[in-house]
Amino acid sequence: MAEIIYGRNPVWEALKARLKFEKILVAENATDPRLLEIIARAQKAGIFVQRAPLKKLAEIAGAVNSQGVVGLIHQQRYDDLDDILKISSARQEPPLLALLDGLEDPHNLGAIIRAADGAGIHGLILPKRRTVGLTSGAMKSSAGAAAHVRLAQVTNLNQCIDQLKKKNIWIAGADQNARQLYYEADLSGALGIVVGGEGKGLHRLVKEKCDFLVKIPMYGKVNSLNAAVAAALIFFEARRQRSAPSATPPPPRLP
Repeated sequence: MAEIIYGRNPVWEALKARLKFEKILVAENATDPRLLEIIARAQKAGIFVQRAPLKKLAEIAGAVNSQGVVGLIHQQRYDDLDDILKISSARQEPPLLALLDGLEDPHNLGAIIRAADGAGIHGLILPKRRTVGLTSGAMKSSAGAAAHVRLAQVTNLNQCIDQLKKKNIWIAGADQNARQLYYEADLSGALGIVVGGEGKGLHRLVKEKCDFLVKIPMYGKVNSLNAAVAAALIFFEARRQRSAPSATPPPPRLP
C-alpha cells in the first residue's frame, strides 16, 4: 500500500531523503520552477513521473490545493526504538526524544515533526492507539521535515517509558499544572519529552511515570498553548541547554 504525500516542499524533501517512490504525479502544463526541479530530480533517480489534471491530483491527495504535485511512496516504515537511540550514539550526544500522548490532529503532528527536526530531536515516539499516525496531512504540515525525522511506533507508551528509564533516560512531561517552569528545569542530559493531546494533556498513568513535569508560563487570558507550540518551546530549550558551556547532565538514575 502506498503512502500519499503532496505539496512542493514535502515531495522535494522526500526526494532529497531518497524515500522510495512508486511514482510522482505533476500537474499537466506545469511551469513552476520548483515543480520542474522535482521532475528533473525524480527522472534522474529513475522515478516514474506522470502528468495529470489538477482535479485528478486533488482527488488523489484528498485536498483541494495539492500545489501541483503528489507523490506515492512505499508506506512509511516506522523505526525501532533501538534504531532511534543509535542516532544519538552516532552524533555522540545523549538521547533527546519526544513522546506523543493522545495527539489527535495531524496538523499538530506535522508541526511537532517540523519543530523536532529544527531542534535536532533524535526521534519521535508515537503509540499505536490514541495518537494520530503519519498521515498525508501530517506530512504536508511538516513542510518536508517528515522525510528526515525518525519515528517509532510503540504498542504501549507506559511500557516504552519504563524501557527508556532502564536506559538511564529521564522523562519530562509537559503539564500546565506543573510547579516548575520549563526553562528552570535541567533538560541537558539524556531526556524524553512527553507532550499530551490537544485540550486533554497527559494521561494520568503517563503523567505519573514522568520523572518531573514542566510548564510554560502564560501571561494572557488563555491558560495553555497549542500542543505543537508548547512542544517546540521545550524542544529548543533542551537544545539550548545542551549547547550552553555550563550545561551539566543530571546524575545517573539509580537502579
